[in-house]
Amino acid sequence: MGPTLLDALNVRVIGTGKKYLVFSHGLGTDQSVWSRILPYFRTHYKIILYDLVCAGSVNPDYFDFRRYNCLDAYVDDLLNILDSLGVERCYFVGHSLSSMIGILAAIRRPQMFVKLILIGASPRFLNDKDYHGGFEASEVEKVFIAMEANYAAWVNGFAPLAVGADVPAAVREFSRTLFNVRPDISLFVSRTVFNSDLRGVLGLVKVPCCIIQTAKDVSVPTSVARYLKEHLGGRSTVEMMDVEGHLPHLSAPALLANHLTRALSR
Repeated sequence: MGPTLLDALNVRVIGTGKKYLVFSHGLGTDQSVWSRILPYFRTHYKIILYDLVCAGSVNPDYFDFRRYNCLDAYVDDLLNILDSLGVERCYFVGHSLSSMIGILAAIRRPQMFVKLILIGASPRFLNDKDYHGGFEASEVEKVFIAMEANYAAWVNGFAPLAVGADVPAAVREFSRTLFNVRPDISLFVSRTVFNSDLRGVLGLVKVPCCIIQTAKDVSVPTSVARYLKEHLGGRSTVEMMDVEGHLPHLSAPALLANHLTRALSR
């Protein structure tokens, strides 16, 4: 990598508080997805923002298909950022893909994380014999075919489903960041996520966790939040949000900020 990781992944530190708070976004978005959440926290925390290497705001030349074929490389990036910034302890807020990254990072470096707050989290998106992840493998394969055949058409169909709520501005914003991701990278990372299964390691997480789950999420059934609570190794709580959709930080930022405030204060 030519520039430093901090430059390549657009790392920013904002806010005037003493405690560190990391916001890590999901697939198809970038750090801008948090913009309406930040005002609630910037006076109380030093907020660390960065873009995952698969974000459309990152130079796609940095996306090494061999390296990022599993979640561990994303965990390396997160821990390298925190080490580079000299962070010893932080709160971590991760959405979707980043909730998986946070879980793995906390297993590797438990002393670094005060608490994980996991939004729209899932240890495995595919159904299994006694596990309901929300997707059949055959359905997912159809999604991949649609992404490959006509990415723009897929985005236009998927964005309203994912946002789930009748918030046109949120659909527009999610569509914008999805379009920014190069289609081959979007497809590759989607495959990586759907091939991931963290169920076997959840018991190794000893850091306290708060799972924030919306009432209806096209990507994550509410039963998955209960599954996480039962199987994570540390003390964990579930906060149900009375809204629909996989992206409450876009569709209901004020309500999500309330839940985050509560989770951070406990």
